[in-house]
Order: sequence, then C-alpha cells, then structure tokens
Amino acid sequence: MKYQNIREEELKNKIARDYFWIYDCTKMMGNVDFCVAMFQESQTLFEQQSLLWAEAKKGTSDLYKSITQLILTIGKARTFDKFLPPNMLGAFDGEKMAFVPYNEIHDIFYMNDFNWNVTPSNHNSREFKLIHEKVKSNIDEKALLFYYEKDDKELNNFIKDNFKIGKFGFIKTKIDKNNFITIYNKWLQEVKPTIGVNWDVAKKNGIIDGDFYLADLLSDNNQSLKDSLYVLLKNNHYESARKVNDMGMFDASSSHFSDKQAAHTQFWNKYERPPKEEYWDYIIERRDLLVPQDVRERKGSFFTPQIWVELSQKYLTDVLGENWQDEYYIWDCACGTGNLLTGLTNKFNIYASTLDRQDIDVIKDRIKNGANLIESNVFQFDFLNDDFTKLPKSLQNIINDPKKRKKLVVYINPPYAEAGSVSVVGERKNKVDVATKNKIWDKYKNKLGLAIRELFAQFFIRISQEIPDCILSTFSTLKYVSGDGFEVFRTLFNPKYASGFIVPADTFDNVKGQFPIGFLIWNFAIKQNLKKIQVDVYNENKKYIGKKIFYANLDKKRITDWINKQDVKNKSGIIGYTGNNGPDFQNNNYCYIGSKQKINSNGVLNNATKYSITKNNIIPIFVYFTVRHCITATWLNDRDQFLAPKDTWEKDKEFQNDCIAFTLFHGQNKIISNGGVNHWIPFTEYEVNAKERFESDFMAKFITGKLKNDNENKLLTKTKKAIQNTPLVFSKEAKDVFNAGLELWRYYHSQTFPAYENITIALGAYNANASLYDIREHFQGRNESGKMNHKSKDATYMKYIDALREKLKVLAKKIEPKVYEHGFLLE
Repeated sequence: MKYQNIREEELKNKIARDYFWIYDCTKMMGNVDFCVAMFQESQTLFEQQSLLWAEAKKGTSDLYKSITQLILTIGKARTFDKFLPPNMLGAFDGEKMAFVPYNEIHDIFYMNDFNWNVTPSNHNSREFKLIHEKVKSNIDEKALLFYYEKDDKELNNFIKDNFKIGKFGFIKTKIDKNNFITIYNKWLQEVKPTIGVNWDVAKKNGIIDGDFYLADLLSDNNQSLKDSLYVLLKNNHYESARKVNDMGMFDASSSHFSDKQAAHTQFWNKYERPPKEEYWDYIIERRDLLVPQDVRERKGSFFTPQIWVELSQKYLTDVLGENWQDEYYIWDCACGTGNLLTGLTNKFNIYASTLDRQDIDVIKDRIKNGANLIESNVFQFDFLNDDFTKLPKSLQNIINDPKKRKKLVVYINPPYAEAGSVSVVGERKNKVDVATKNKIWDKYKNKLGLAIRELFAQFFIRISQEIPDCILSTFSTLKYVSGDGFEVFRTLFNPKYASGFIVPADTFDNVKGQFPIGFLIWNFAIKQNLKKIQVDVYNENKKYIGKKIFYANLDKKRITDWINKQDVKNKSGIIGYTGNNGPDFQNNNYCYIGSKQKINSNGVLNNATKYSITKNNIIPIFVYFTVRHCITATWLNDRDQFLAPKDTWEKDKEFQNDCIAFTLFHGQNKIISNGGVNHWIPFTEYEVNAKERFESDFMAKFITGKLKNDNENKLLTKTKKAIQNTPLVFSKEAKDVFNAGLELWRYYHSQTFPAYENITIALGAYNANASLYDIREHFQGRNESGKMNHKSKDATYMKYIDALREKLKVLAKKIEPKVYEHGFLLE
C-alpha cells in the first residue's frame, strides 16, 4: 500500500501533492472531503467550477460504498444547488482511487419521496443501502479504478486527459500497435482470473488466453467484430470458434465470468475499444506475443522483425537473382502467422505451414484482408512429426522431383527451444523434454550427438536428409556453425555456404541475451565440408558495421584443454580456486577466482571452482583469467571460442606480468579473507600503512622476487622450469594499475573502525588481511537481497575505485592484441 499508517487529512494532502499538484485543491464545497478545481484569478466574475468531488478514507476501504456515502453527503446538503457540480465524483484511500462521471448518477439527486436527512457515514441505514443498490450498476459499468502502485502511469495520464473544464464523461486510453501488449499484461492480472476456463486443459487444446484478449480487444459494445477469431466475445460470455459435428451441425463452447463480468467491465472502462481498424491486421498477426511464455518456449515461437525480413529477402535476391521469386518455390515450414513471407510477390510459388491451427486461421484471415498468399498453399503441418504425404500434392511433386527440388527454397525462422535434463551452467536447468517427443528426435537421436537437443537442429537435419539439393535460407543462432556440441551434426550437415548476415539477438521479440542471430543461405545441391564462414554484420539499426568469421571443426584444442594440463588438480599449497563453464565469451561471467570450492545442491563440484590455484600454476592461471576477461563480451563475440595457445606466451614476460596485474585487481577476483588465509595481497604492510601484520606476504614477495628458493615456493611454468627469483618488471600500464590499487588499500587502512554507520558494513572491525573484494564490500555494503551495492556513499572511495577501473581498462587494451598473437583467439 502506497500510503500506509497516516491520518485522513495527511492522506488528502499527499494525494493533492502527488496527483493534483497543478490544480487547486484548497476549496471547501460543503461537507465534501476533497475538491479539485482549476486555479482561478480572484477578480474573475465567474464561479469556480469543480472537476472532482471525492470521499477520502484512510487505510483500505470499499470505494464504491465511499462513493455512495459521498452521494448521500451531497444530497443531504444539496451541494449541487449551491455550487456548480463537478465533472466527476470519486473516492480514494491509501491504496487506490475510483472515479465515476457525475452525469451518470446525477438523476439520483432528484428522486421523490427519499429521506436525505440521514447520517451519510452510516452504511447500515436503509437509505444508504437503497442508494447503494440504485447506483451500484452504474458504478460497476462506468467507474474507473486505479491502484497507485501498479497503475501510477495510467492514473496520471487519466488526470491529464480528463481534468478539463467543460469535459463530460471519460477520455479512455487509445489502444494501438505500440501499447496493446502492455494492456494485455494488465488484462492477464485483472480479467483473466475471472473467466471460467480451465487454462491447462484449454492450452492442451491449442486455446490460449491471448485468444480471449483478442476477442475483447477487437469488439464493440462487448461484441467481437471479427468472426474469424478463435474465441468470440458475446456480450456477457465468450464462445469458441464453431465447429461442425458428426451430425453436420455447429458446436460452440462457451465460457462465463465468475464475478458477473465486474472486473471485465472495470478494466475496459479505461481503454477505448476497438483500436483503429488500420491496426487490426498487425495485432492479429502478432498473436505470437500473446502466447504464454511456457508455450512460446516449448514451441520456439519467435517473431521475425520486419527490418530483418526485408534484409533477408535482399540477400536471397543477391544469391538467387532478381527473378528468384518466379524461378524458385518457397516453403516456410515454421511460418507462425506468416510475417516472414511479407514482401514476397509471387503468391502461387509460396507455401506456408505451421503446427498451430490458430496461426493458420490468422493467416487465412489476413489473406481475406489482402495478404499476398493463396489459401490452398497455407496448411497445418507438424514438420517434426508428420509424413510428407500430408503435404499438398503440388508441394509433394516439387520435393519428389530432383530438378524442381533444386528450385525449392526452404525459408524459415525455426524454433529455438532446447531439450535436456542436465545442468549446463552452474545450477541452471535446460528445458526438460522440450524437443524429445517427436519422430525426428527418435529417428536421428543416435546420429547427431548433443545437437539433437535443439529444435532448430531437428528442422535442419530433416531438411538436409529428406529434401536433398534444396536451398535452405534460415534465421538461427550460430551454434550449428561453431558450437562445440555440433561436431557430429556438421558431419551430416554439409551444404555449400552461399551468403549471410548476423544481427543482435535482442532485436527479436522475446529473445533475451547478448548474442548473434544469423540469416544464412545454404545450397544442399553442392556438398562442402564446413570449415569457416564469413558473414556481414549489422547493428540494431540495420547499419552495416563490417564482417566476421565463424570457424567450424577447428583442429585446435580449446583453452579448457590447455588449462587442465596446468596442474589444476594439485591439492598441495592451494591459495584459491577458479574454473570453467565453457570456453566462450558467454560463459565468462562464471569465470572468477574464489577462496573456497562451491558444491552444487546435488553434491557435485561446481565447474566455476574446479581448478586449484597453487604456487606451481599461478602464472598460467593469471594468463587464463586475464585472457577470459580482458576483452569485453558483446553480442558479436558471444560465441567465440577461446583456444589452447601457442607456446609463444611462455617467453613473453611482459605479457605474463601484465596478466598478473590485471588479475590481482579485477572485479572477478573474489578472494575473501574469511575464506582462509589471504595470499593475494599485492603490497607489504608498510606500503599500505597496515595496523597489524598480514597473515601471508606470499603475493608481495612473489612480485618483488623475494620468495625462498625451495621446493615449496618454486613457481613453475608448463615446462616445469623454475622461475628466477628476481623482481617482476611491469609495463607502464601495469604500474599504473598497481599505483591505483595502492591508493585504494591505503585509504581502507586509514579508516577509523567501526565507521560508516549509515551503510551496511560487512567488516565491522578492522581487518588487516582485507582483500580487494573485502574492501569493496566494506565501502559499498549490500542491499536487502544480499547483493553488493554498485556504489558507495563515500566519495573518496568512489574516486579511488573508479581510477583503478579506468587503469584496468587501459591495461586490458594493451593486453588484447597479445591474446590473438599467442593464439588464444582467432581474428
């Protein structure tokens, strides 16, 4: 509740300040609690007209009873005879506010033989109940209800649009192609729970809540305007699309409201229905956005943005020629509502299919409204289950004719859902059984390795094996080109690459994450082992920004193969842990240095802490960590693979020392002093003015070359040759990082403890052994959920930590070319 534990007068003041600050709320209209009017100059000859008279209640209340009380208050004092009546009556409490047009209830004030001389606040009086009964239907039908916390924007917009002199009735929010999804999400919360439907059963039969929303949205006076919709609103109930039964008669199922349609009425009082007719086709076409998330993930339904549809058709023209639409046949076998086919011209050569009957109905409705397709070529077909004998005869003839088949372009944006029951990143789970219950899974599950878990890979393998020599032009991720789990898949998928481009994934609706989605064109008539492809790169604004190479079937080993040989299983002299969840950028967030090993809830060692860091492998670990983090992960490099390096890195001392500096001061270095002895302090007690001696001076001695020359303290490289115990020589950029870090450490040790009582303090007492992470935690504190805050209220600390981060960025830029030079990444 927004306004809790305050008195009624304070509530009125806050409502006036928060919502009606540009209006005059100081006027007293008889015994009315709250009045809103336009500001007026004192010398005017005209009476100030009110915009709202309202009843106020502290806490929470029944606002419709409050409006009834307001009516009795006005009627008893005949306030409407003394002052010009307002545009609206209303009521509010600490949680919500309701409005009803004055002209909808003003007749009540002229009732004959009614005793107005009762106490308005007595809700048990006969008169109160009589008035409440009389106005209840009007309130139910005409009132608007807003909750401050969830409807704040709508309430402010309502006041802006409706609080005007001479305005009668309400201006409702107009619905267009930009806000119909936002309104749908509110509809799910307010209207859906009152519809008498078993949603689980309905979902199994292909009916979704979005169909009911479309029935509401495309209606007038609670009557759906398009009979082709899958669900129709019929005044006070819904009907499903009629079907012909075995007796040749129409059957129709109906659903009613559990609250006599009250929530439905209140909700749609806020919005103007129907939208402009120019938006109808777009809204119906975007039915995919009204599919529940679990269904969308299971079916992999993702709408292709029009800018990428247009660009893909340009690339098809470049590859196949200007007359390709007349010379080739086109089949979108995962068409959804058909938006990928928008812009194609030869409707007689186009085929569209999907497994959803409702999507087929949407396309056919669009055909009636001018979509450039023919109904006989639009059909329901489950590509992962149905036999090709279920296809239209004309399409069967194309597939079965070797010459025509070479002229078939399979043009798709296939599903992306993934099946699997094993943990892939930390504790996260794949979607279990998403892609395992179909005939293509059964047919190819022993031939494709891990790739069979991907729905799009199942589409591709059926196309490659059962429609040979065709052209495949497809949107998808680039996993099948360069992913580690697709090596087996690529032995069967071997068409010639023709052309393609990549774009940011988050330009697609309902796709989250920073990675590329590509549109690639493949020719199965020409066989070619896939080694690498070059694609054009476009940003989110369709601006060409360059080219990128994706490598497949690399002979080189991954960085994980290399680091596993660096004595990472040694249990002697451990000073920390790190790990690996995959050798690509998308997994870099899970690459950190910690003090303890993490065990998953199932008792299995977490991959992020499976490598031991000891005095024997510290330099390779510094290099490994730096290589993973010195280049920022972007949507463009998200799937790039880190590789086992050349041997050249071992002789590059400046590179190694840069990596030491980078690792010691990076934010993913999460060594903590209460996780065991902190061996990672890069300075001496004297340098930082520590108040106590450190438990370990290992790192400071390692940097200055003062480690004892014994077996315990030898630092070995991959070749097991002892490193000479001499001071490390750092580049200017690395020295700058050390100097910035030293200022931070000194500032921490200069504090008087306990301090900073106005923020959460992890270390209430002085900790001489504080690590970088400890220092950050001390100054930044943690929020209510336990996460470290991003900033500190201490301006001096922020100056030092920002300076350190800036120096790290400069050092990272220096290291970046070496990552490619030593073979950790390919250009």
